[in-house]
This record gives sequence, C-alpha cells and structure tokens, in this order.
Amino acid sequence: MADTVGTADTLGTTGTPGTTGTTGTPRTTAKTGGADPAATADAPPVDPSAWTCPAPLRDQPVVVMGHGGGGALSAELVDDVFAPAYGNPVLSALADSAVIRLGGTRLAFSTDSHVVRPLFFPGGSIGDLAVNGTVNDLAMSGAVPAYLSAAFVLEEGVDLDVVERVAHALGAAARAADVTVATGDTKVVEAGHGDGVYLTTSGVGLVPDGVDIRPQRARPGDAVLVSGPIGLHGVAVMSVREGIEFGVEIASDTAPLAGLVAAMLQVTNDVHVLRDPTRGGLATSLNEIARASGTGVRLSERAVPVPDAVRNACGFLGLDPLYVANEGRLVAFVPEQHAEAVLAAMRAHPQGAGAARIGECVAEHPGTVVVSTGLGGTRVVDLPLGEQLPRIC
Repeated sequence: MADTVGTADTLGTTGTPGTTGTTGTPRTTAKTGGADPAATADAPPVDPSAWTCPAPLRDQPVVVMGHGGGGALSAELVDDVFAPAYGNPVLSALADSAVIRLGGTRLAFSTDSHVVRPLFFPGGSIGDLAVNGTVNDLAMSGAVPAYLSAAFVLEEGVDLDVVERVAHALGAAARAADVTVATGDTKVVEAGHGDGVYLTTSGVGLVPDGVDIRPQRARPGDAVLVSGPIGLHGVAVMSVREGIEFGVEIASDTAPLAGLVAAMLQVTNDVHVLRDPTRGGLATSLNEIARASGTGVRLSERAVPVPDAVRNACGFLGLDPLYVANEGRLVAFVPEQHAEAVLAAMRAHPQGAGAARIGECVAEHPGTVVVSTGLGGTRVVDLPLGEQLPRIC
C-alpha cells in the first residue's frame, strides 16, 4: 500500500511540488529526470503561494477542496466555524446521525448532500448514493430508517432525461431500502453555476430500545470488523471520471446497510460502534473513532480485504486503499465475546458476505491507528488532511 497519503504536499516527478486542476490527483509530467537547465534559465521566480496541493496547507483563508474531504480540514471547518455558530449537546456527538428523543421515542436524524461527478458510474448513480448514504448514516446509530426527504438543485440546461434517470434511480433505491421519500424540494440555478444535479437527502428512523451505538463507546479489547472489500466506490467513480481502464470493470459497492445492521443486532445489541467509511475511507473512520473514544486501533494489513483490481488501480495511481471511499461498507467495534457470532451473522447477510476481522481496539497509543504490515513492520495511519479523490459522493 502506498504511504504517500496524508502528507501536506505531494511532489511531482521532477521533485517540485505537484500541481493539479482537481484536488487529490497528483500531477504527472513528461519528464522523469532532473530539471532541464535550458528550460529553467529564464523561468520566473518560484511563488509558493501559487501552488495547488492535493492536501492543501492548513492556513488557507478561503474554502479549498480539502475542506470537503472528510479529513483534518473538514474537522477544522466544523470545529472552528459551524460548532461555534450553532453547537449544542446533540451536535457535539458528531456521529453519522444524531440520536434525539421526541415525544418519548428515540429517533435518529441525518442529512447529507451529494455532489458526485459523474452523475452515473459503474454500479450506481447520484440517485442511489442519495438514498443509501442517508439510510446508512441512520443505520450506523442502529436505527431502522423510515422516511427521507429529497432536495434537487438543477443547473439550467441539464437534460430532463438526465433528471428523470436520477429521480427513477432514487426511487428504486428507496424501495430497495424500504424507506419512503415523503417530501422534497427543487431549485434551479443559472447555467455555469452548478454541475448538472446536486442532491440533498435527510432521513429519520427509530432507534430500538437498549441500543447505544456511538464512537465514544469503543473499548480496548473490542474486535474491529469490516463488512466487505474496501475501495470499490472511489476507484469506480475515478475510473469513469478520468477515463482510465484497468482491464476489468470496477463497480461501486453502493448499497443500503440497515438490514445488515439489524442482523448484527439480533446477535447482541451491545455493538459499541458502527461507521460507514465513505469520504476518506476506512482510515478516516478509524481515526475518528480512536480520537472520540481515546483508544488506539491496531490493524493487520493482510486481514484488510482489498480486491486485486482496487489494489492494482491504487498501486498504479499511488493511492492507499485505506483512504479510498466506500458507499456500501461498514466498520464495527464489537466486544470480543460477541465478535465471532456477529461476524458469522454478517457473513450470512448479502451485504456482509465478505466480512472480515481486521484488527482490535487497544489501550496503547490512544487516538492513533497503526497497521502491522505484511513485512513485519508497523506504520501509523493518520487522519488525512484533505482527500485523495474529491467529488465521489
């Protein structure tokens, strides 16, 4: 796995800071050796302020793509801007969905915007993501999703056939997830002020009695489980966007996970933590859990299920599969005494057929995730600054 992710800068092949038109994709150049003296003799002075880094510098006075990547920059945006503006005890939990009590009933409530580009990709579309993303956020609190809202922002000039395809995909995904799209909204912006279709979905669901799933509940000794192979969604979207072929089609894993969670809770309602590792991938989710709970996480690199096609694509592009987004996977922290039974229940469900135990929660190195490599070493898997692949959800 590549170790280049999470650094503050990415070097181009000539040894100078790489630039890119799309945040998160390293620049490549035609030259692979040193700089050509003839070409650089009359070059203007280097201006570091003009560099564009895949992982932007953290003192940016404006919003950069990394603020939407789910990593350290996203966390700073929440901590420094949004939390002071409207922070409250419910929001401070910073879980995938808020668990609130209303009229004596515990509800999970979540909202999510979707700006994926392209709108359609192998295995899904923005319509599927809009449903599955919100359904899965609710499920990560143990909730049974019930109702969604869907708000469309359309760009002037987009084909109505495209809008219809997205709407039908959204409706089909809602039926597959057994949720009702109960309300919605539509806005139109001028040509050039959008990107075809943006979608925002919100959802509510019921949290069963006795279920308390949140990142703060991770405990040393918990087994860390993942529901299946990672990295498929991010590579699928990127391959279509960039027109890159890897010799085999890689399809997104987008899928609703509430049924899988229900199967796990039938074994025990004492599941400590659930997360769907979307933006920033598995590494980001594990770092967030480690920091929220004040524990450490130790993974076995060989135990993490990475499909060969994803591994090869990431190796070709210099990416780390641990940081690549997923849209139909979950990671679970389960007490050791229930781990094997929960894992068996996951494998018996269609959305957990490839489930694996990948590590454990430990008391050592609190707030830090480490990986035991196949060569017998150990490396730290840090929270990324921005995101390897932007606009993937």
